Amino acid sequence: MNKVYSYLGLARRAGKVVSGEQAVVGGVKRGQVRLLLISEDASSNTYRKFSALAQNHNVRCLVYGEKDLYGQALGQSSRSVLGVLDRNFADVIRAHIQEPVREKN
Repeated sequence: MNKVYSYLGLARRAGKVVSGEQAVVGGVKRGQVRLLLISEDASSNTYRKFSALAQNHNVRCLVYGEKDLYGQALGQSSRSVLGVLDRNFADVIRAHIQEPVREKN
């Protein structure tokens, strides 16, 4: 597992990650989410919904990784979307994601 997933695991143990659609939507709407991650293998519906949500609430949104690896990093089942609540964790994770943000078709 690369460092991004390790940081996600640390953030979860610190209580600074929300996962799953309802939890992420609630966190974004309450202004708690600092970074929204959408897995590369998420459905196009999920991508459209959460990229629009992030844009409407001025939250940085990145497409990165796989939902199974998100689940492993968090010690849970597969997750398509994650919300990082802590600014420092968000900055470190964003710095380790080298790829540019891509549009999902």
